Amino acid sequence: MTSTPDTLGFRIAHRAMRGDTRRLAAVTAEIAAGRQTCDRTRAAAISDFVAKLCASVHHHHTVEDEVLWPLLERSAGAAVDLSDLSDDHSELVPLLEEARRAAHAFATGPSPAGRLATVLATLADLLDEHIQEEERTIFPIIRTYVSAADWRMVENEARKGGNIAFELPRIGEYARPEEMAQLRELAGPVLSLMLALTRGPHRRRRRLIFGPLAEV
Repeated sequence: MTSTPDTLGFRIAHRAMRGDTRRLAAVTAEIAAGRQTCDRTRAAAISDFVAKLCASVHHHHTVEDEVLWPLLERSAGAAVDLSDLSDDHSELVPLLEEARRAAHAFATGPSPAGRLATVLATLADLLDEHIQEEERTIFPIIRTYVSAADWRMVENEARKGGNIAFELPRIGEYARPEEMAQLRELAGPVLSLMLALTRGPHRRRRRLIFGPLAEV
């Protein structure tokens, strides 16, 4: 077993956050502009997906704030400066709540898709900027200063509060073929079985929500 932390799981999670938020912003902008139709069933599916995505992003960043950041400060000391990334997390909290409220209003009341599209576009921009900076500056520090055992502890904490029914099929969607092969090697046949069980419902939900934008 390697002594260097493998950040593959975080990289895929980051890719899924960015990809889904950007596509949600695009599809709600299409609906707002009248280029796509949206009945109550589709609106409810969009709202539910936004809520689950916001919960996933919030959980991920809470684990970073409460588990990963203290570990980096202990392990790397003066080599790490987390102030800008922590500020981003503070900015994300109200933005995630605003997205949840806008999604609920879109599905349950007269609120148009435009408000939701605007919030999601802002959220997508912030996630892009934040995640690019985090991977550029923090991932090398993790690989240099954090032990593989400590990194597994971080990953275990991330899995504890996650919504596996939501997260797992998105891993299957956003992982590249070589990454999926690596994950299957690590997790064994149970991963393939779970992906197979969740793939159908996930694809049907994606087609309902994203329509022509359903393919990555």
